[in-house]
Amino acid sequence: MRGHDADVAVVGAGPVGLYAAALLASAGADVVVLERRRERTAHSRAIGIHPPALAALGRVGAAEDLVEAGVRIVEGEARCGGRRVARLSFDGVPGEHRFVLAVPQFRTEAILEQRALSAGADLRRDVEVRGLRQGPGHGGLAGGGLAGRGSGNPGSAGGAPGVELRTSDGLLRARFVLGADGARSTVRGASGIGARIRRYPDTYAMGDFADAAAEAAPGGARRAVLYLERGGIVESFPLPGGVRRWVVRTRSFVAHPTADWLAATVEARTGVALDPAGNSMLSSFGVRRRIADRFVSGRVALVGDAAHEVSPIGGQGMNLGWLDAALLAPSVLEALQDGGGAGLRRYGTVRRRAALAAARQAHLNMALGRPLAAPWLGLRNRAIGRAAAADPVHDAVARVFTMNA
Repeated sequence: MRGHDADVAVVGAGPVGLYAAALLASAGADVVVLERRRERTAHSRAIGIHPPALAALGRVGAAEDLVEAGVRIVEGEARCGGRRVARLSFDGVPGEHRFVLAVPQFRTEAILEQRALSAGADLRRDVEVRGLRQGPGHGGLAGGGLAGRGSGNPGSAGGAPGVELRTSDGLLRARFVLGADGARSTVRGASGIGARIRRYPDTYAMGDFADAAAEAAPGGARRAVLYLERGGIVESFPLPGGVRRWVVRTRSFVAHPTADWLAATVEARTGVALDPAGNSMLSSFGVRRRIADRFVSGRVALVGDAAHEVSPIGGQGMNLGWLDAALLAPSVLEALQDGGGAGLRRYGTVRRRAALAAARQAHLNMALGRPLAAPWLGLRNRAIGRAAAADPVHDAVARVFTMNA
């Protein structure tokens, strides 16, 4: 393989890929981002940004814009049968950001795309990666310094190790590849990295609805509510613009949920009436756990859902991906400068351990929301109430739910 078109090719322009590109480009790397979608998604999708991830996003100057665009969730509340079971305040969590930030994913992506482009990353949409091949010596990570933008032919030493990507737009050669291309990652598969799948019986439907109470009760607009009901959990989170996200555990997978059905289900379980006419998003999903056997293979590394798919319940996935990128970027820069691989090995070990811990937490989150018969429901809810009333337990749970544990 002779010459390179880029120092780093990032495959996937979702929130994680764009953040990784911004980090690397701002440090002087020549970065190309390849995205098969022609345009950004217009759906709200992932909405929760936890404090450690928000701090990491500050490294590319995105935190302030995101805070301005979002809603700060400063507390959570558990309810059952119209009564409060427990309250969880985030006032005592460590760090500058003592809240969970709710921002629609399309807005998050727009902010991170602007940061990546401002840092000098080259974003190429409507380009699908179909395969890759690593050049000779890929395991040793030896050779070459940062090419720098404007060099004309980055890393052009003949035979320098790298990765050749086969795309719908032709061949692209990079000295390093980041797979940020989601749970069904082409990069992961083409690199020969296995990922075992565990399927859960839990299924959910969700929708965004206009929140008539948001303007009348601004304090309530900053509260997440978990309804721990007999038929299964219902979750409610505020979004910007007087909107609330509602997530309902379902008895079985609902392929085509409607606004009328979801509103009726929420009201039957919680007593909260939603206006179907105010619905702006509907979706349903099952739950899988898929964690890659390894996160690094030669000059290819995985981040985000390409490395680890965990249950969306708890909102950890996107945040895990950002924390992946924050740890990985310095190691990639080191490898580009002097060929060192120690940082990459540490990245793979540390972040795979974090993914396994997040998967365990997601398992507990789902178990908490499963249907229970009346006697067990009361016992569980009373136990939750007593635990939340004890300061040490309350603070520990707040740290877990804000990913500060």
